[in-house]
Amino acid sequence: MILLDELVSYDDENVSCRVTITPSNPFFDSAKQGVPSYVGCEYMAQTIAAYGGAHALDEAGEVKIGFLLGSRKYSAEVGVFKVAQTLLIEAKKLIQDESGLCVFDCVIKNEDDAVLAKAKINVFQPQDPAQFLKDNHE
Repeated sequence: MILLDELVSYDDENVSCRVTITPSNPFFDSAKQGVPSYVGCEYMAQTIAAYGGAHALDEAGEVKIGFLLGSRKYSAEVGVFKVAQTLLIEAKKLIQDESGLCVFDCVIKNEDDAVLAKAKINVFQPQDPAQFLKDNHE
């Protein structure tokens, strides 16, 4: 399920994506007229996935599966991302090792550039996803 609307930009270390909160969002809470801010962690993860996919396509490679390992210090300044609000999700790569483990520093901002949520996100993209899944599925 893709929750983001647009890949805005990316380079070697950074990526940004955009989403506008609408009632069609699968996490939309009609009573609160928005999406709970904890979904921001998934917005961050999908932004990182867009980064990986864009770079794979740039290198004429195949877009590979990646895994969200966890988040550190996720904090939100709001309880709900409100309907019609446009969010900019930014991620900066802090660490990447040869095994495929990466750490990204992520923020979610509103239209006024105010930070609504932030976290460090740990992800993993194995060199051979099929073999990794086979080796680790029991």
